[in-house]
Amino acid sequence: MLHPAFKQAGIPENRLFIGGKWTKSESGDVIEVQNPKDESVIATVCRGTCGDAQNAVAAAWAAFPSWAALSAIARAEVLRRYASLIDEHAPTLARLLVEEQGKPLSEAMIEAGATSKLIRHAAESAHWIEGEILPGDAAQEQIWIQRVPFGVVAAMTAWNFPAALFARKVGPALATGNTIVVKPHELTPLSTLYLAQLGACAGIPAGVLNVVMGAGRDVGAHLVTHPQTGLVSLTGSTRAGGEIYAAAAARLKPLRLELGGKAPFIVMDDANVDAAVSAAVASKFFAGGSVCTSNDRMYIHERVHDHFMESFVRAVAALRVGDPMTDVQLGPRVSRGEVEKLQQIAARAESEGAEKLWQHEGGCAAFSRGYWFHPTIFSVRSNDLRIMQEETFGPIIAAMKVTDFEEALQYANESEYGLSAYVFTENNARIMRCINELNFGEIYINRPGGESVHGFHTGYKMSGLGGEDGRHGIEGFLRKKTMYNRFGR
Repeated sequence: MLHPAFKQAGIPENRLFIGGKWTKSESGDVIEVQNPKDESVIATVCRGTCGDAQNAVAAAWAAFPSWAALSAIARAEVLRRYASLIDEHAPTLARLLVEEQGKPLSEAMIEAGATSKLIRHAAESAHWIEGEILPGDAAQEQIWIQRVPFGVVAAMTAWNFPAALFARKVGPALATGNTIVVKPHELTPLSTLYLAQLGACAGIPAGVLNVVMGAGRDVGAHLVTHPQTGLVSLTGSTRAGGEIYAAAAARLKPLRLELGGKAPFIVMDDANVDAAVSAAVASKFFAGGSVCTSNDRMYIHERVHDHFMESFVRAVAALRVGDPMTDVQLGPRVSRGEVEKLQQIAARAESEGAEKLWQHEGGCAAFSRGYWFHPTIFSVRSNDLRIMQEETFGPIIAAMKVTDFEEALQYANESEYGLSAYVFTENNARIMRCINELNFGEIYINRPGGESVHGFHTGYKMSGLGGEDGRHGIEGFLRKKTMYNRFGR
């Protein structure tokens, strides 16, 4: 079944993108892509095999020498054309995101814009790939340290931001001279395939960008262990990251793993409560809470707790839930499995003693089909409850009253995750303590979440390895080569 946007773009039915061509899979099997709003099948795509992955790596390996040999300026020019094409086709890309993932159209347009922005930033960064020259130990000798590409990058993306995560890996990989094989999540492959076609139209040479669909435990595992993939980049669950970590160990393969999170949201007694409430809602319910940096547990100072929670519940109750193609703030979950997971989390929280403060009931005809789970708020008295320790990745939030800043810091750090944290306080001494004592790679102070392309997005502990975005993210797609150059006798 061919999606109308694919027909218009010239993408043939049920094909992989390998070596610059739309190619049939070895298996002949397909994956049905559903619209989570109503469970309707909107397209089918190829279910790739390990053999298909092998062919994609071979194509990327063959294309690598000529792509790496181009000047950084030439590669950047291709990426700029690519970013411009994405901007030109942003409305179509956004509609694909809504249909395959379920996010509201307004958020899908934000993601489409972020996709081109990430590609464009990578193009700009290509000009700033730097080496080093050091004096040698001997006379008339210099030590040159160059940053060079790995070769073929194996990239795997998650379902929550399928277009932006594609760009987050493809842009830096190509800007630095690598070639790439992308395996999108099976639930959301359409935007990735559409972006592959736009890349070809932008002039990305054959084999430089390849896309293979399939399950992570076969196609993904083959890409991880393949001897010709030099770097593996994953955005996904901590479980998937652990499996990749183990699989890559046999070849000591470099990894960039952006994994789960359990972000604390701390509100102190000197905070601007109205601003904190607004940020708490935005940071929890953007993309339906399916964000690794999402506000996932709140620690509210006892002096402002009641005021904050009353305002927070009122703001959440006002959120519009419904058809993501209309003017709403939350759409459906991406799959039935995600709904069932959230139902289990909510039921377990109540069984462990959490108090349900509010849940949006929905109840209109629009919710008779599809994968719906409405915003739910809990109050807890113990940081040991699983709802305070395990990632929800959905519109469930729990809050806890704390007596002081020390208690908030202690509870925030009592987590196996270390990706993002939020702090609302006007006290500069407390802010400095957050920098020094919060064990998270990314801290938002007096603002909602959302990374900048020139920042650095990185997690500690079980939230991952490496990092993405900005100068440091670009460097993650480069390795160093040292040369001792003796230029005299």
